[in-house]
Amino acid sequence: MFTVTVRDHFMIAHSFRGAVFGPAQALHGATYVVDLELRRPALDPDGVVVDIGLATQVLREELARLNFRNLDELPEFAGRNTTTEFLAHALFERIEQRVVAGALGPHAVPGSATGGLTALRVSLQESHVASAAYEAGLGT
Repeated sequence: MFTVTVRDHFMIAHSFRGAVFGPAQALHGATYVVDLELRRPALDPDGVVVDIGLATQVLREELARLNFRNLDELPEFAGRNTTTEFLAHALFERIEQRVVAGALGPHAVPGSATGGLTALRVSLQESHVASAAYEAGLGT
């Protein structure tokens, strides 16, 4: 399996509901380092997994929708604890939609004539000691 990983970061504010979160129930900030790993079993006709520039751009655009926002105020997250795990899955879904729509080029579309990407992994590092990720196949 071939992989390419691109990295960026974003900063948010949020709070959690539930005693399990202790002091994190209060509004607090977080800065996440995000790794987007794209996978395919064979290289495309250009000899790459995906255009790194396009992958970087798509990741940056999706993170910009959240950057410097209070997640508690976003309608799509209403009533949800926006944990690191939850955010990894939410970003996965947004990026998956972009890949399927062709944002990373026609050779990256799952099931394309060149095979396309077969899986993604989104990892969020919330500190130097803790991270969470979500990964799955595409088109499954």
